[in-house]
Amino acid sequence: MADTSYPVYGEITGPIVMIGFGSIGHGTLPLIERHFKYDKSRLIVVEPREDAKDTEIFARHGVRHVRAAVTKDNYKELLKPLLTEGGGQGFCVNLSVDTSSLDIIKLCRKLDVLYIDTVVEPWLGFYFDSEMDNAARTNYALRETMRREKEKNPGGTTAVSTCGANPGMVSWFVKKALLNLADDLGLKYEEPHQDDREGWAKLMKKAGVKGIHIAERDTQRTKHPKPLNVFWNTWSVEGFISEGMQPAELGWGTHENWMPKNARRHKKGCQAAIYLEQPGANTRVRSWCPTPGPQYGFLVTHNESISIADFFTARDKNGEVTYRPTCHYAYHPANDAVLSLHEMFGNGGTAQPVHHVLDETELEDGIDELGVLLYGHDKNAYWYGSRLSLEETRRIAPYQNATGLQVTSAVLAGMVWALENPKAGIVEADEMDYRRCLEVQLPYLGPVEGHYTDWTPLDGRPGLFPEDIDTKDPWQFKNILVR
Repeated sequence: MADTSYPVYGEITGPIVMIGFGSIGHGTLPLIERHFKYDKSRLIVVEPREDAKDTEIFARHGVRHVRAAVTKDNYKELLKPLLTEGGGQGFCVNLSVDTSSLDIIKLCRKLDVLYIDTVVEPWLGFYFDSEMDNAARTNYALRETMRREKEKNPGGTTAVSTCGANPGMVSWFVKKALLNLADDLGLKYEEPHQDDREGWAKLMKKAGVKGIHIAERDTQRTKHPKPLNVFWNTWSVEGFISEGMQPAELGWGTHENWMPKNARRHKKGCQAAIYLEQPGANTRVRSWCPTPGPQYGFLVTHNESISIADFFTARDKNGEVTYRPTCHYAYHPANDAVLSLHEMFGNGGTAQPVHHVLDETELEDGIDELGVLLYGHDKNAYWYGSRLSLEETRRIAPYQNATGLQVTSAVLAGMVWALENPKAGIVEADEMDYRRCLEVQLPYLGPVEGHYTDWTPLDGRPGLFPEDIDTKDPWQFKNILVR
């Protein structure tokens, strides 16, 4: 049962099946306990491994652990009994890697089981399949499988696709930031309905936004130095390496007049994005966050880079695109993760043999500053987001660092929305009620602030060396990409 000192948002009448129990699973469990009414004996974790911390948490919270890997061969046989046991409407919380989101969503919707995940995840082997071309290994391709399923089977039981911090929360931030910007610009407008793509796109175009960075800086520091030949991160190492080795991807805006030589367009689908023939975690871009100011970030592929650009696309009566913002991740992870990436790519992209997620006991201090940078408008650039500290995270929620809590609280918000909208079909965060979701999530995000900056990617350039830059439009991707 949920703790009565926290708001209880609703009752989950069937089993809760959590697939995966890494750092995000650890942090999500107590939030589920706090905020939902449910039969505690029917909360089940499906996870192939069990370390000492897992065992302790399972015992403390009375969690039933099914020690098994969810695979392409066994997922129906394994999950169906767990999701339907004892009646009521179950909820599948998929926080794993190497499990097909699409196949599990199909199963859940067939069984009338609510569903949420943080990424469109494929079965084991997808990310590093050398026989696939790079277009097929993109998040664009993975998202298109979900879009096709949604088109083929509209409506029905709610399945929330890709709802963590990013993708997820940042889509809600974009809408809130856009409204703040529109107010500050003195624009006259009516706020569009939550899923009114055309209305939101027209408002963003009216505000003069050329593009959006998902601009993040993780300053969390460890108590001890990182050892050689170990990959340290503040969230899933396997997840970070997998997405980091996919091609760099970005939503491609209508204002862009230059494209990298190794950029490629997609032949089918929504056509909102391009990809580069190089790994995202080895692709640097110039960006800005409040604490560091100007910074390098990695252009790691994420679903929101595509979904946000797609959602804010305006078209004429003939269906031709008249406006679309450029959108991509600009991620500066914790310093130990940057060093880990440097070692990995220095070794030909071969990952270190030991992977470790830094928990709240191993970190000294720092914040995860995660927000959206809307740029190119009359006020230049506006960052809006969460500046959650490790210190506050320790105070308000167990089993996680600041990075983790931004994810787990978004999972909580997505679960609440799904429970309140159980027949919404397959949805992305962009289509959900951003106000309701942020209302649920804000108590866990630390300071959520907006900051204007006069910085542009042209600052300090050209300097000591010649550069091929566009001085007429500072916000061209040509100036943002580090070449």
